[in-house]
Amino acid sequence: MRILLAEDDLDLGQSLKEGLEIHGYRIDWVQDGQFALTALQTTSEHFDLAILDINMPKLSGLEVLKKIRDAQNALPVIILTAKDEIDHRVKGLDCGADDYIVKPFDLNELCARIRSIARRSAERIDPILRLGDLALDPAKYLVNIKEDSITFSRREFALLQKLMEKPGNVISRDVLSQTLYGWGDDVDSNTIEVHIHNLRKKIGDAAHIRTLRGIGYLIEDTKK
Repeated sequence: MRILLAEDDLDLGQSLKEGLEIHGYRIDWVQDGQFALTALQTTSEHFDLAILDINMPKLSGLEVLKKIRDAQNALPVIILTAKDEIDHRVKGLDCGADDYIVKPFDLNELCARIRSIARRSAERIDPILRLGDLALDPAKYLVNIKEDSITFSRREFALLQKLMEKPGNVISRDVLSQTLYGWGDDVDSNTIEVHIHNLRKKIGDAAHIRTLRGIGYLIEDTKK
């Protein structure tokens, strides 16, 4: 999952970026509202979720939220507020925020809220992604085939999760690349192909990852 984090507090922003990346998320961090809005309006950029601080320079988090909702952008958004900003929390939800979290907060709570929004966006109730004998648990960072646990690198796990969130649907190479890498990352031209190759070796016959040349990839349940 690729997340845009908009937070002008340098210590908090750095801490959130590092902590969320440890949990397997790809984080692009900006420090003012105008930069956040520009990133969200750039058609070549694909984000799965945005985390917006209420109080930011140039544009507030509420202003950014309102502008993206006015543009019919349904991107899931979590707003960050201080304890005494009850009015801002209400306005944020009224403007279309999917959730809010009050500072200071525990990183595990934020991750749980991110997972909850991801499930709602995919219209799932079960927190575990399942495809035949293949099961992926985002919270525990585990992948099982039947009773066997399979070890994946952080990027392999993120790639498999992205494919399993929409089984049978084609995910473009660009979207997969942006799921794994953010601004400033040095990405080789064949990186996605290498990760796909490794996934196929590890999941074996449990699921089939198809390549649609020039388009992208999709994952199928081999038992269907």
